Amino acid sequence: MVVSLRLPSLSSLFLPSVSLRSPAVLRRHHHRILRTPVFAVSFSAQTTVSETDDRVDTQKSNRVQDQAVTPRSKDFNAWYLDVIEQAELADYGPVRGTMVIRPYGYAIWEAIQDYLNVKFKETGHSNMYFPQFIPYSFIEKEASHVEGFSPELAVVTIGGGKELEEKLVVRPTSETIVNHMFTQWIHSYRDLPLMVNQWANVTRWEMRTKPFVRTLEFLWQEGHTAHATPEEAEKEAIQMIDVYTKFAYEQTAIPVIAGRKSKVETFAGAVKTYTIEAMMGDRKALQAGTSHNLGQNFSRAFGTQFTDESGLRQHVWQTSWAVSTRFVGGIIMTHGDDTGLMLPPKIAPIQVVIIPIWKKDDDRAVVLNAASSVKEALHAAGIKVKLDDSDQRTPGWKFNFWEMKGVPLRIEIGPRDVSSQSVVVSRRDVPGKQGKVFGISMEPSVLEAYIKDKLDEIQSSLLEKAESFRDSNIVDVSSYDELKVAISQGKWARGPWSAGDKEELRVKEETGATIRCFPFEQPLGIKSCFMTGNPAEEVAIFAKSY
Repeated sequence: MVVSLRLPSLSSLFLPSVSLRSPAVLRRHHHRILRTPVFAVSFSAQTTVSETDDRVDTQKSNRVQDQAVTPRSKDFNAWYLDVIEQAELADYGPVRGTMVIRPYGYAIWEAIQDYLNVKFKETGHSNMYFPQFIPYSFIEKEASHVEGFSPELAVVTIGGGKELEEKLVVRPTSETIVNHMFTQWIHSYRDLPLMVNQWANVTRWEMRTKPFVRTLEFLWQEGHTAHATPEEAEKEAIQMIDVYTKFAYEQTAIPVIAGRKSKVETFAGAVKTYTIEAMMGDRKALQAGTSHNLGQNFSRAFGTQFTDESGLRQHVWQTSWAVSTRFVGGIIMTHGDDTGLMLPPKIAPIQVVIIPIWKKDDDRAVVLNAASSVKEALHAAGIKVKLDDSDQRTPGWKFNFWEMKGVPLRIEIGPRDVSSQSVVVSRRDVPGKQGKVFGISMEPSVLEAYIKDKLDEIQSSLLEKAESFRDSNIVDVSSYDELKVAISQGKWARGPWSAGDKEELRVKEETGATIRCFPFEQPLGIKSCFMTGNPAEEVAIFAKSY
């Protein structure tokens, strides 16, 4: 099904934003007019009053009498939507299936961009930009490509009030237009390799949407490279999935499994697709990034050739690779809890929030001055810090607001802390008194070292927790019956596989699970395929997915 942007029926897509909400969200939609964050009646243990008298029970006088975040264990999807709303990450756009990324959510995307931009340039790639509108004839040139993307295409047929001579596709991906341009730029082996990347938006007409995970329009980066040999292209495809894997582990604390997609799951038009698969909090798999070895499929379709060192004309060998704003959804679903978002420090827009606390007006200036000094010292040390010195909300409200937004560390400063030249530090990932430490010196060198050490601890702790969760929910299977039991329990199944496409589709039809990947890390030795009994050199991972 191709969606034409001239059709009057598209007006039905301009529906109230509530149309995409779950029933739980619909029931409380009228509250959102206030545009203020809402929190549970019972505040988390992390906001417990400390031994300092200045930390009065401000919660009693300032609790927001509204709904709590839906518990993850009760309804994971409702929890996810609640966190996105209340942490102010995104909102629904007026066109069904679209989302508005709010500043805090976009700041997470910027952190992803900042890291990957450096890595792309370190590996020899340059940023550029290709047009959003692509001639429909380009899409048709590569048979498997058009077959794979036709159901998701948005097509423009009218421009300037006139029927267009050729329909235009709103970019679903850019392999076709990239090849059109590569054909004009590549002439000789001296022009290779050609390695570019673009940060752009993509439109795919999804029928079932989920903010960040699957929307009609999303943001991503897509890399495109052309090479003189198949070996160079394969090396590039592997190199970029390695970049994504390192990013997932080291920056987002998501322990992905890297591997090769099955033929059924390979990108339309690719020879091989490599992937990083992440386990979410509901144990579904999320394809978090892909790297495709395109072989010569697109270069042959578009006539992208070069003259080699022997003077012969050859088609180039190509790759493409991408990650998108889906990674933000992955961070939410991997680390979040019933209190809200929980961000790994390396990806957090704000790593430390400072909450000044006072009861008497006479204490206000002294506390704020001390808090400002702490902020300046941490900022100078390269720590992303925010001082919440607003008067409109009480400390208890602020505690919960910043916990909801997943800020890794909170510093509390009251009059007694100023007198003792110390602060109280609370960890977002360790609730209650266990995560609260008193008497940390305000002396810049001491405080900076302590904060950096704690941020590193949190980063490592989140990764370890996610790894433990993942590993405890992967089941090794040796028969199809064992796979069906594992999938029915919501787990991932890992087992020897050498069966064909027909058997793979049978598994999907009967269990809802797909082959997520053949992991790069494989056990040694020949095993027996759990479906056919034939020899199998590889194990595959099956799971239900987003």
